[in-house]
Amino acid sequence: MTLEGKIEELIGASLEAMGFLVVRIRIMGAVGNRTLQIMIERCNEEPISVEDCERVSRNVSALLDVEDPINGAYLLEVSSPGVDRPLIKERDFDKYAGFEAKVELRDVQDGQRRFRGRLLGCQNGVVKLSTEAGETLLPFGKIATAKLVLTDELVAAHELQMAETVVN
Repeated sequence: MTLEGKIEELIGASLEAMGFLVVRIRIMGAVGNRTLQIMIERCNEEPISVEDCERVSRNVSALLDVEDPINGAYLLEVSSPGVDRPLIKERDFDKYAGFEAKVELRDVQDGQRRFRGRLLGCQNGVVKLSTEAGETLLPFGKIATAKLVLTDELVAAHELQMAETVVN
């Protein structure tokens, strides 16, 4: 298991009890100058506030102080995934179906590694993407990185979600 996986295992249940899901955990930098980046979202899909990040940061700090999975000093950074968020889990590809995304594979498929198109979802471990060349099937397990593309359509959907949250 990767260090990121171990950290997610250590903090996941606690964050879920607080109403948050882990989007991504990433460790960057060299030993002695590391940053532990944790992206979160609310279980109820409402926007993340600065106060939410502070609460999660305090909780995660306490959990990691007890278990101490990272050797040496590190900076803890807790944030929301943002509008043009990374797509990490299979459910992300379904949740954001209809929006444009960039996907990079670990290995070449059909003569290329990078794909861009409209998400059509994920089924049985295969991400469907509508590209200029037609429908493209990408094995989820071979995806190195994927993220939404910042488009007017995505921004409008995000703004609508924000407005609905304020009204409710």
